[in-house]
Amino acid sequence: MGMTMTQKILAAHAGKDEVHAGELVMAKLDLVLGNDITTPVAIGEFPKFGRKTVFDREKIALVPDHFAPNKDIKAATQCATMRCFAKEQSIKNYFEVGHDCGVEHALLPEKGLVTAGDCIIGADSHTCTYGAVGAFSTGVGSTDMACGMATGETWFRVPGAIKVEVKGRFRPNVSGKDLILHLIGMIGVDGARYQSLEFAGEGIKSLTMDDRFTIANMAIEAGAKNGIFPVDEATLEYLKAHGAKEPVVYAADEDAVYERTVEIDLDGLEPTVAFPHLPENTRKIGDVGDIKIDQVVIGSCTNGRIGDMRIAAGIIKGKKVHPDVRCIVIPATQRVWLEAMKEGLLEIFAEAGCVVSTPTCGPCLGGYMGILAKGEKCVATTNRNFVGRMGHVESEIYLASPAVAAASAIAGRITAP
Repeated sequence: MGMTMTQKILAAHAGKDEVHAGELVMAKLDLVLGNDITTPVAIGEFPKFGRKTVFDREKIALVPDHFAPNKDIKAATQCATMRCFAKEQSIKNYFEVGHDCGVEHALLPEKGLVTAGDCIIGADSHTCTYGAVGAFSTGVGSTDMACGMATGETWFRVPGAIKVEVKGRFRPNVSGKDLILHLIGMIGVDGARYQSLEFAGEGIKSLTMDDRFTIANMAIEAGAKNGIFPVDEATLEYLKAHGAKEPVVYAADEDAVYERTVEIDLDGLEPTVAFPHLPENTRKIGDVGDIKIDQVVIGSCTNGRIGDMRIAAGIIKGKKVHPDVRCIVIPATQRVWLEAMKEGLLEIFAEAGCVVSTPTCGPCLGGYMGILAKGEKCVATTNRNFVGRMGHVESEIYLASPAVAAASAIAGRITAP
């Protein structure tokens, strides 16, 4: 019986010739990730594993990004706890605010810390982002993170898989965000529960790496254990450009077993918006209706890369943000911020009336830098729009692409770019 990409990676890291869906395995880890919310809990659990030092100081990444720069004393305390642990353990990949900082899931690929064939866990649900480069990566709890830091391995139940067959090419102003929202709208937020979303098909080659990161990032919003893309020329070029270690390329067997196959024709996709209060509540832009908005957020680990900044700036350039709208732009990493500055994108945003922030998760999780009041509506390029996610429980979040978000900021209403 053939194996999927995910199953091959897990088999290799478990020291097995083959694994099958439902099987429990212990797998060695290439990277363990934590942030300023989840790491302090893991640090508290770490001594319970009877180890005084981490398994490998170069295979742990700690990123203060959720409430950093610190918004209050509690946030400062959490970051201080993580900072002290990183120093005590001589952890190489600790990323301080202002020093190569950024939102973790944009930062790690940018720094070349993830590569094809890796097995990665992170105490953050959007760790599935790294499937864009052909890695198996998934989110875990803080106790599992502590176990990973101490032992360098953890257990998995091998997931079954859904094959997502992609064909065609995007039309103008349609992107990876529209594809993943469309897919979640098709199968639902639990449609891939504890399964691997494995993307395939000739349409993959037309997807940029930014598209793939966005799509893999939101695999969890469909309930998936992970999302993963085949390793092609674009992947290898990206990994080389970012100094990643030598990739190990796996491909699904021709007789790999899938729970089902979903087909998506890129030619037929339109800009898509997820209405409150679930990512599956999607509508095509032509079916949105007249919805006045109060805020726009462009950024996050989903859509805060330089390609996203360029798309948004291209639409905003020479225009003004609607007087009733607050538009907050958050480049995902310090490098993206600098590139956006050098290209004049930050000037475009500022002249249009946007606020440009230092890299942070900020408003995505209702942290700070854009909390919503009762009754307010926000278009966001983030990944979740649950009740109260960005502020008051009676506020509303509409998920969309950078193109739709930018156009909506200008119009004061949700609109097509």
